[in-house]
Amino acid sequence: MKKIQIPSEFAYFAGIIILAFSVAMVTCTNFGVSMIVAPAYLISQKTGFLTFGQSEYIVQGILFIVFCILMGKVKPVYFSAFITGLIYGAFLDFWRLVIPHFNPAVTAPGSLPFELKIVYFIAGVLLTALSIALLFRTYLYPQVYDFFVKGVSEKYRLNRNKFKIGFDVSCLIVSCIMTLIMFGTFVGIGVGTIIMTCVNGLLIGWFGAMLDRVCIFVPAAKKFSTYFNISN
Repeated sequence: MKKIQIPSEFAYFAGIIILAFSVAMVTCTNFGVSMIVAPAYLISQKTGFLTFGQSEYIVQGILFIVFCILMGKVKPVYFSAFITGLIYGAFLDFWRLVIPHFNPAVTAPGSLPFELKIVYFIAGVLLTALSIALLFRTYLYPQVYDFFVKGVSEKYRLNRNKFKIGFDVSCLIVSCIMTLIMFGTFVGIGVGTIIMTCVNGLLIGWFGAMLDRVCIFVPAAKKFSTYFNISN
């Protein structure tokens, strides 16, 4: 079967927009946010003046420093991951503003009918995995979380899906420590967080395999794409 050719740049923007949408969707269910975004969510809840998207910039900045230490170098092009983070954060705040069910000022988190919350949660988890699988298939750097997984796994020749699972578990542990220190109880961490920690890496691998079976991602700007080679 001839594969469908898709521009890598399209996969990049589609991945960012879908990811921001899916995070907003999962958050509104109040089942627990993704372990990846939990630290940023906790910061936004604690400060009260930082939005969810703005708090992402702080967390991703810290992770970026750790990434550069592990890579043993800092390349100017690495900072493009922050551009992705800025776009993602802006879309996250946008979806939480324009969609009433996602807007905590309009619809209190967890107040939706239980059946609808289940639908939102399942759809959000699936869309999150799909979006990351798309971002892994573009030369443009994803936001720092996924850039960290992609870059470190490539440098140290680790299985990306297994490393992703380990990264997710680490984020869950950090999030649990943060919420207990900040609030003395579990805020933003729930059964949904545990479920996503267990299935996220597996779903990303599954969606990736499906995409590779039917699609091939080719840079539209081939010369430009060579500047984003992590290894060189």
